[in-house]
Amino acid sequence: MSAQPDGPYGPLIPMPELTPDALRAAVAKIAPSRIPALTQHLFEATTNAQQAQSLAPLRAFIHSWAVFVAIERHPQRAARLRELERLLTDGEQETAEAVTEIRRIHETAETEAGLR
Repeated sequence: MSAQPDGPYGPLIPMPELTPDALRAAVAKIAPSRIPALTQHLFEATTNAQQAQSLAPLRAFIHSWAVFVAIERHPQRAARLRELERLLTDGEQETAEAVTEIRRIHETAETEAGLR
């Protein structure tokens, strides 16, 4: 198995800065239906950061949404990830191969986001 190429058009948007506002703007462009989830996650991360007196929850928020954006800004990559997840859920795919490809997609996204 190999990741699907991007095609001739490249990503839908450039990779945004790793700030809540920039990630929210990117999500609004490429997956507007996910804005409520991003908003809820940010609220929870902020609350947890205050309670724990730690930036770790905010870092986890940034990491999670940066990877999401890095994947979703490439429609073929996002479609392949959803297909692999569906195949795993349905039991139609060799688990080890699918998990390896999913891991590769996430690692590529982390690199593009500057998280690796």
